[in-house]
Amino acid sequence: MEEENEVELLQRYRRDRRILLNYLLSGSLIKKVVMPPGAVSLDDVDLDQVSVDFVLNSVKKGDMLELSDAIRDYHDSTGFPHINAGSGGEFFLATNPESSGSPPRRAPPVVPFVAPSPIMPDTSLPFEATEEDEPAMISKSQSNLGQVQDLTVDDIEDFEDDDDLEEINSLRYSRRTMSDTSDLVVGLPSFATGITDDDLRETAYEILLAAAGASGGLIVPSKEKKKEKKSRLLKKLGRSKSEQVTTQSQQSTGLTGLLEIMRIQMEISEAMDIRTRQGLLNGMTGKVGKRMDALLIPLELLSCVSRTEFSDKKAYIRWQKRQLNMLEEGLVNHPVVGFGESGRKASEMRILLARIEESESFAPSVGELQRIECLRSLREIAIPLAERPARGDLTGEVCHWADGYHLNVRLYEKLLLSIFDVLDEGKLTEEIEEILELLKSTWRILGITETIHHTCYAWVLFRQFVMTREHALLRHAIEQLNKVPLKEERGPQERMHLKSLFCKVENEEGSQELTFLQSFLLPIQKWADKQLADYHLHFSEALAMMENVVSISMSARRLLLEEHVSAMQHAPVTDRDKIESYVSSSIKSAFVRTLQDVETMSNATDEHPMALLGEETKKLLKKDATIFMPVLSQWHPQAVVVSASLLHKLYGSKLKPFLNSVEQLTEDVVLVFPAADSFEQYVMDLITSSCGEGEAEVSMKKLALYKIETISGTLVLRWVNSQLSRIMGWVERAIQQERWEPVSMQQRHGSSIVEVYRIVEETIDQFFALRIPMRSGEMNSLFRGIDNAFQVYAKHVVDNLASKEDIIPPVPILTRYRRESGIKAFVKKELTDPRLPDMRKSRDINVLRTPTLCVQLNTLYYGISHLNKLEDSIWERWTRKMKHGKYNKRSTDENLKKESFDGSRKDINAAIDRI
Repeated sequence: MEEENEVELLQRYRRDRRILLNYLLSGSLIKKVVMPPGAVSLDDVDLDQVSVDFVLNSVKKGDMLELSDAIRDYHDSTGFPHINAGSGGEFFLATNPESSGSPPRRAPPVVPFVAPSPIMPDTSLPFEATEEDEPAMISKSQSNLGQVQDLTVDDIEDFEDDDDLEEINSLRYSRRTMSDTSDLVVGLPSFATGITDDDLRETAYEILLAAAGASGGLIVPSKEKKKEKKSRLLKKLGRSKSEQVTTQSQQSTGLTGLLEIMRIQMEISEAMDIRTRQGLLNGMTGKVGKRMDALLIPLELLSCVSRTEFSDKKAYIRWQKRQLNMLEEGLVNHPVVGFGESGRKASEMRILLARIEESESFAPSVGELQRIECLRSLREIAIPLAERPARGDLTGEVCHWADGYHLNVRLYEKLLLSIFDVLDEGKLTEEIEEILELLKSTWRILGITETIHHTCYAWVLFRQFVMTREHALLRHAIEQLNKVPLKEERGPQERMHLKSLFCKVENEEGSQELTFLQSFLLPIQKWADKQLADYHLHFSEALAMMENVVSISMSARRLLLEEHVSAMQHAPVTDRDKIESYVSSSIKSAFVRTLQDVETMSNATDEHPMALLGEETKKLLKKDATIFMPVLSQWHPQAVVVSASLLHKLYGSKLKPFLNSVEQLTEDVVLVFPAADSFEQYVMDLITSSCGEGEAEVSMKKLALYKIETISGTLVLRWVNSQLSRIMGWVERAIQQERWEPVSMQQRHGSSIVEVYRIVEETIDQFFALRIPMRSGEMNSLFRGIDNAFQVYAKHVVDNLASKEDIIPPVPILTRYRRESGIKAFVKKELTDPRLPDMRKSRDINVLRTPTLCVQLNTLYYGISHLNKLEDSIWERWTRKMKHGKYNKRSTDENLKKESFDGSRKDINAAIDRI
């Protein structure tokens, strides 16, 4: 009959579990996460295939109140006792379904149902959560070694067990979404025994209790009532991020209250806390005059904590395995001093550790006997190994595991992680000063010094900053790193101690030996280098953060330069060299992105790619000079020169093929040349303004100038010559078509001069419309060409005029008697012939009419009177072009000889006089 009631309860449990799932999935956020693509409502979702722990993971901190209410409503509605049993007819995913693929098609294996005893829970049930399950289930957010076992609805139902309450408390805090820190790993060798971060965290807490016990502050607390603990769980699950962590145990003051805060911060269950405290107190029995922090803690716990204190054999085996691994890692695996004659004992110790672990597979009576014997032998070997004096020991006493400093600093790192608020990991807890003071009590056990503390503390703060991006943590890390003394500032004992701390690690570059400082500072340096190598991308809107990242990079580098290891032999010599490497790398990356953007923009517009690239590169340099250089110039005053010179070189490499292919003035040239010259001018102005006169001159000489003015000058001269030839053609044509008739009654000049002025002004407008660099030589050529055109025009006007000699009759020849006239018979003919040709020539002369001559006079006067206006207009536009032109500020009029139309004036005045 009793068995039938249990079956009914199990069926009710299955039904109510589905009700709870539906309730949890009713929230819009969770529904959106869980519902597969194409599903319209929850009716389309197979809830039996939904991982409840996945649903819980989808709940953010602000939604925990809704979850706690759902759980409370679920308990109130069911009203039946919680059973630690799972259904053999149901199959639940234990991982994220999105990353695990589709659910299995085969049926799950049949799990026989065993009714639980009302006195002792059956340990064979698949979903039982006992007091020692938390090491495998609770994972600190910083862990990247241990595997996280997620909470299921079946676990939620196991609240009857006292320790499971604390398990859920810790799990509530450990569900955190952090930034990726896969490339930010301390440079220490991995543990051969497979120690996880959870193992380190729990052992660190045991060491903390031993250190506190040495001060007499170790008190075994009493268990609270189950009902109160359940209420506290729901209250914690439901509180918001802004609320304080308020537990009854935290209200205690002094060392007891601080240890309770540490227990919660380090996610340790109350059961483990009580067991460890009691074991340490038992370990001190009979050791009169010995301090608790002088105990070999794992060995004492193995001897003083019995199997009966665990309700689950698997939990006890896991706990024992952790203690054995700690002994092996701390005493055997990483010796610095070396074993010498005790090398044989180290081998024996490994055998004993294996036999202790093996004893759990024997019958209880045989296994316990073997375990006791092995522990006795282990004590005889382990104590001498632990009491080996380490080199450079500051206290003159023995520090347990002092040889295997890798284990020490990893344990201390776990202790330091307790300073962060469990509800907001970007903030420090309010009790940080008290916690840090308490952690000093562990220095003797772990062999920690001031230098080691500040280094580890800076590392922990920096890694947390990377995960949370909380700027205040980065500032704290810089403060700690600046407290690390340089080698000459350390005492002789500490220098000797730190010199003995080195390790060999395997990485992509092969085997590498690292000192203690390099193990912790090289990851910081590499991370900062990676970020600053492209500061345009990572710090475009976070200048204060960039400044602090540069600061911590330089601080780490200052300490690393003192370490004589091959890892730093290729490092830049000075801070300026390091900053130059950042600028060079980031500028190159930003320029590559600019090239990609220009390619996209040029496809969407008609602008030439090189013109766009010149404009975008100038914008990039402006951003670099105004935003980033003020930060970097704190370490390198001329960083802007490095940036400007490099961008000038990068753009020049893309511009050179275009310049080599240019042969005449085209639309592309008119677009590209101004942009290129404007960028080059900005580079030169930037260098000049950031350096002294002498330094600027040296930097200028290093620039491979584009010589835009020279190339464009040649192209403009070709264009000017072609335009002048066109003007001369217009002049010839206008003169040939001229009839010397007034344009109108008011304008009594010929139309040819108007046409000549029109074509000249069109050419001048086109000349000044060329937005490319020009020099005074091109302007002078244009002046001379126009002046020559007007001279030719004046010459053509007077070409049809008759000369005075042709119009005025010659003076008659005087006849005089000559003696020869009577002698030569042909003298008479010579005297009469000369007038005949003159008479024929006068008949061929085309004498212009007076009105025509008047029109010509007016035309020439029009030409010379407008010449002054044309000349003034040209010089005014040239001056304005040189003064306000964005493309050519280097050209000046100092060496410019002001050309004029003096030749035209002279020829036109002569033509007027001729008429």
